[in-house]
Amino acid sequence: MSEGTMQRPAERDRHNQRDRWHRSPARLAVCALALPVLVLTAGCSSDSGSGDGGGSGKGAGGDTSSASGASASPTVQAAAYRKLPGSCAVLSKKTLTSLVPKGAKSGKEGQSDDTATRASCSWSSLDNNGVKGSQFRWLNVSLLRFDSDAQRGEGDKLAHTYYEKQVKDAQGVEGAKNTTTQPVAGTGDEASLVRYDLKKKEGAFRQQTIVTRVENVVITLDYNGAGLAGEKTPSAEDLTKSAEKAAKEAVASVASANGDGSATGAGSGTGSGSDSGAGKPSPSTSASKSASAKPSASASKAQKSSSPSASASASKKS
Repeated sequence: MSEGTMQRPAERDRHNQRDRWHRSPARLAVCALALPVLVLTAGCSSDSGSGDGGGSGKGAGGDTSSASGASASPTVQAAAYRKLPGSCAVLSKKTLTSLVPKGAKSGKEGQSDDTATRASCSWSSLDNNGVKGSQFRWLNVSLLRFDSDAQRGEGDKLAHTYYEKQVKDAQGVEGAKNTTTQPVAGTGDEASLVRYDLKKKEGAFRQQTIVTRVENVVITLDYNGAGLAGEKTPSAEDLTKSAEKAAKEAVASVASANGDGSATGAGSGTGSGSDSGAGKPSPSTSASKSASAKPSASASKAQKSSSPSASASASKKS
């Protein structure tokens, strides 16, 4: 092998080493330049992500907590009526004289720890004709008002539930005969008449119970009559007409006590009820809880508590 031939591999080796030496710094330079760019890009991306993500995260978190708070505390429409009329003043003197002729001034107010939520009054009348017998009349008006409550619902819906319960109670009086139930037109938002005959030792009693709801107030009116000591039993139709007239007047009294001059005995329906309640301030919920915890006595219980036994005995002695 010649010297020239031996030098060519040596020169290739030197060229290869030189090429490797030149290429290696180039790679390092490129990597060195690329690394800051990547770091800078990653840094910008990180800053941008944290800025947007953090901002949107806070915003989303705020919106979520706000939405959760809203769903946790739902709002309900305020009840239309915030108070009740005086229970013994719910009917006019003229009406009372017609229903309980001898007892128009004998109104006895029921006990109540909150007269703005629950109230009642009763009257009794005994027209004593001595040996010819007597005509007995008994009248009771109970009022119960429901406030709107975020957990329990709107006042008028709570009142509707109680209204249905009162009607059912009146239909289930023990010992009642010839029980009938019918709607009463033009009295509050809904009204029902339950009437029946009840035989007692004093005589035959004709009972009329009218349950009516006007907005968030339920009125239960009990009216019964009897002929004692041989006196003729009063007409159920006459008693019904008197009771319906009194129920309409009671509805108007509730509206008047709350400054609702547009309302009358004829209910304007739930639609108008919502409008009338919209302008009134929201009532407290404490009264509603009190009302639901201590509902007024049912028609049958009220009747039993005012039995005419004493009056009938007095009639017989005379």
